Amino acid sequence: MNEIITEQLDIKEEKTTSINSESKVVEKKYLVPFILISSLFALWGFANDITNPMVSAFQSVMEISTFKASLVQFAFYGGYFTMALPAALLIKKYSYKSVILIGLGLYAVGALLFIPAAQFQMFGFFLVSLYILTFGLAFLETTANPLILSLGSKETATRRLNLAQSFNPIGSITGMFVAQQFILSNLQSAEKNTDGSLIYAGLDEVAKQAVKVHDLMIIRNPYALLGIVVIGVAVVIAVTKIPNNKEADEKFNLGATLKRLVGNKIYREGVVAQIFYVGAQIMCWTFIIQYAENLGYSKADAQSLNIIAMVMFLICRFIATALMKYVNSALLLTIFAFGGVTTMCITIFVGGTEGLYALVATSAFMSLMFPTIYGITLENLDHDAEFGAAGLVMAIVGGALMPPMQGAMIDQESILGIDGVNFSFIIPLVCFCMIALFGYRRFVTK
Repeated sequence: MNEIITEQLDIKEEKTTSINSESKVVEKKYLVPFILISSLFALWGFANDITNPMVSAFQSVMEISTFKASLVQFAFYGGYFTMALPAALLIKKYSYKSVILIGLGLYAVGALLFIPAAQFQMFGFFLVSLYILTFGLAFLETTANPLILSLGSKETATRRLNLAQSFNPIGSITGMFVAQQFILSNLQSAEKNTDGSLIYAGLDEVAKQAVKVHDLMIIRNPYALLGIVVIGVAVVIAVTKIPNNKEADEKFNLGATLKRLVGNKIYREGVVAQIFYVGAQIMCWTFIIQYAENLGYSKADAQSLNIIAMVMFLICRFIATALMKYVNSALLLTIFAFGGVTTMCITIFVGGTEGLYALVATSAFMSLMFPTIYGITLENLDHDAEFGAAGLVMAIVGGALMPPMQGAMIDQESILGIDGVNFSFIIPLVCFCMIALFGYRRFVTK
């Protein structure tokens, strides 16, 4: 009898442990790898948000149009699109850790290429450097997101990804701060006369060349240091045990996998929603500088507003993660998307200081979108999750395609009687409408 009671107690204890384990967002056994992999989110957040202000920086020092300067984003986010699929294929063949190390290697190479790019003073060389840098980011994002999802129970996967993604804006804020304090505030090409005109534009060729050399070195230095930091992180990960919680798929067939993914309605809509989200995010964070400059702000002061926006983004990311315990994630996504629609309408049609504040406030509503769309889209993909993640990383191409479109609008003084800078935010407005539609459709079908 005692043996039966003991056995029943053991079974009960085992079930209790299992339930408690499943209810935890991060289990104790996964804590160290979770923290280490989550730090990668901060690392690519830094790269993203030190680069966004470079559109304005290159526009000044290279004396080019907003459209041409926006090719910074085309190169940066185009790298994601190029390498997401190869990264997914490598994940199928090798461990998560191996692919992460490849990604960090490419990241470091791209960052260090800023050194010869500055030496040759070629805008195209900088674009190539950013393109290679984001090869690495594509490997990291394609790998780190499904790895975080796998570090624990399926029930808490979306919440766990939101928690990991909360490290991303920490890196973003740091990148924005570095861009403001060490780049934008030190650009001699951005200095203005008392009448608001650029001093740089009136210099002779010899003086201009001296300013150009100075400013390109200012742009180069943070990226060179970043490359060294990335190498250090790669060394730490190389000597750390990282779980590889994925089943070997010996029968993997690319054609069959693509067919299943394309035939999955939720996945198709999720990729499209992610394209629109990334496009909206990059446009709001890149062109806030042009919007503020249009109101008389300096580049450095405009970047301060971007930092405030990112702080709001970070705070609301944690709030949204907590709310998901009580509110359906698709419903929350819909509500936040409608918030973005509202702020964009104020930015476009009200304008002025109110429009600028609304643009800053948009970051609060964007806070939960990327990881929530990601989690909902991959929710039931099972063996196709790693490869499906590649499609979502490729969706970052929205950040490559849409900013040049907005840049072309900004180059126009007026569109339909509305200031060109203000009207250009019609593109993010459409993006938030599409995200709201995705969230609503997922909510009503659950």
